[in-house]
Amino acid sequence: MKKDNESLTDLTLLGNQDVSYEFKYNPDILEAVDNDYADRDYFIKFNCPEFTTLCPMTGQPDFATLYISYIPDEKIIESKALKLYLFSYRNYGGFHEASVNMMMDDIIKLINPRYIEVLGKFLPRGGISIDPYCNYGRPNSRYEKMAQDRMEQHDMNPEKVDNR
Repeated sequence: MKKDNESLTDLTLLGNQDVSYEFKYNPDILEAVDNDYADRDYFIKFNCPEFTTLCPMTGQPDFATLYISYIPDEKIIESKALKLYLFSYRNYGGFHEASVNMMMDDIIKLINPRYIEVLGKFLPRGGISIDPYCNYGRPNSRYEKMAQDRMEQHDMNPEKVDNR
């Protein structure tokens, strides 16, 4: 049953035209709103094709498409805040694997989803692409089993490199 979303009054970024971009990793940018459909399972998927971060060893830019998919509980991620949060990685020097795991941890801390997975499809550098995947299912629930099953089946049909 849909209800009024009182949490919208707590948002600082949505609709704010005076927002500046952070150039340093900052998880505090993330904001959440009430989930009007917390009584059911459904996926929310963010496709983020313009993610950039820096190699911690060379300082060279790394580019990726991120896929953040989750089954919310009481809260959902506000998308403008997510955009600004992802931009805050722009000058962050972190390995691909660290970046996707940090994102997942930050989102879990923010909204405590029933289930979440984050996939980073990084463009090749030096002839090698790295596509880290992580997921989480709420402990002691059917989502924990879902996370285990999806992890085991995650890359059973790997893509061809020529389709990037």
